[in-house]
Formats: sequence, structure tokens, C-alpha cells
Amino acid sequence: MSWRLLAVIGGMALVTFGVRVTLFALGARAGFTPRIRRALSYVPVAVLSAITVPMVLLPDGSHWDFSWRNPWLAGSLVSGGLALRTRNLLAAISGGMVVYVIWRWLLR
Repeated sequence: MSWRLLAVIGGMALVTFGVRVTLFALGARAGFTPRIRRALSYVPVAVLSAITVPMVLLPDGSHWDFSWRNPWLAGSLVSGGLALRTRNLLAAISGGMVVYVIWRWLLR
């Protein structure tokens, strides 16, 4: 590993640690406006979407797959439907996983 790479990794670690420590140290004294709080409430959904959508729609990493043979797409559609219908996270995760496993083992 080169010194340049180690310096970049160390710098990234310092910046990440610095931002997090600053926000934790300020705690309740760092007040956010209602507009910023509302915007921050969308961060978990955006991060989850950014992680899962490419995996579901690009299962091989390079080609779109909207076909019925895509087990990730089938599981995510069932999971989303169950989440909307039941409002039960455990049911949504379990149902999506069951459909994914069945699709993967039986239909592929």
C-alpha cells in the first residue's frame, strides 16, 4: 500500500470522524430549523433506495432486468406490497424473502 493511499484513507477517516464528533458534541445545542429537520427525515429512505434499487434492477451489475425471471425484483415487489398493505415491517421482510427464495430455487 502506497503512502498516498494511506494518506487518503487517513484523511477520509479524519473528516468522517470530525463531522460525527462535532454533531455529537454539540448535541441538543445544535438546533436545526424545521425545514432542515423535514429534509433530514428523508435521508433513511434515500439511502435505502440508493442501496437496493441498483441491486434489484441490475442483478448482474451491468444489464437492466425487468423480466419475470428476476428473483430480486419479485421479492422486492412483494415486500413493498406487504409493507404498504400491512404496515408490518417483519411481514414485509419475511414475505419478500420467501418469494425471493422460492423464485430463486424453483423458477431459475
